[in-house]
Amino acid sequence: MPTACAAAILDGGSWRMLRGDEVGWPLGDQIAKSLPEGKKLANSIVSSRMLAAIAKDAGREHEETLTGFKWISRVEDLGFGYEEALGYCVAPDLVRDKDGISAGIVLADLASELKAAGASLAGRLDELAARHGVHVTDQLSLRFTDLAQIPVLMDRFRHQAPESLGGSEVSEVTDLSAGTEKLPATNAIILHTFSGARVIVRPSGTEPKLKCYLETIEPVDDIHGVPAARQRATEQIQAIKKELAAYLNAN
Repeated sequence: MPTACAAAILDGGSWRMLRGDEVGWPLGDQIAKSLPEGKKLANSIVSSRMLAAIAKDAGREHEETLTGFKWISRVEDLGFGYEEALGYCVAPDLVRDKDGISAGIVLADLASELKAAGASLAGRLDELAARHGVHVTDQLSLRFTDLAQIPVLMDRFRHQAPESLGGSEVSEVTDLSAGTEKLPATNAIILHTFSGARVIVRPSGTEPKLKCYLETIEPVDDIHGVPAARQRATEQIQAIKKELAAYLNAN
C-alpha cells in the first residue's frame, strides 16, 4: 500500500514539521546528483516550482503532472517524483508509486551525511533557497456542506478572478478545464502575479472542499539574505491567504 513520508527538524531550538515541498526539495536535489542520464524529475502542478529550478541546475529534464501519483508514475524516464501531500517516489525502478519507507531511508541518510559534515537539513534548505530563490508555500481550504457552492466559486474564479494578490497585479489566469499542450483537462485554475506569486484553485478529489495552493518566490543575493527574504515571502503569502479568504467568503 502506498505510504507517505513526513519529517520534522530542529529549527531555532524547537522542532518544526516540514511541509511536503520542504521534504521534496532536498530529496530531489540529492537524487538528481546521481541519476543516470535521461532520467527526469517530476512533481504535481500544485507542488512547488523549486524542483523545476533544481532540475535545470542539475541539467535534468523536469515535468509537471496533474495531482496524484497515478499521473506522476506515468512520467517517462522518471528518476524522482513527488507531490506536496507528503508523497515521494525516490526509486521508481523498484516502486513506481509514493513510498514513504524508501523516501524516509533516503532522507535519513541525507540527514546523517549532513550531520557528519557539521551541517543540517535546515542548512540545506537555506542553501537551496540561496541558489534558487526563497520559495514559501501554504494552503487555504474551505469545507462545504452544500457541494453546489464549489462549482459556483470555480466559475467566479473563471469569470471574475481577483485583480491583485498580495499587493501585486494578477498577470495571468489559466483555466485548465480544456487542458493545455502539456496537461490533460482538469478542473483547476492557475493565477500568476507580476511579483512571482502563484495560486492554484481546485476542488478536492477526496473531500467536500475547495483547495487553494499558494506559493511565492522571493529572490535573494546570497545565503545571508535568506532569513529576511523568507520573512518577506511569508508576509506576502499570509496577505494572499487573507485576501483569498475574503474573496471566497464574499456573497
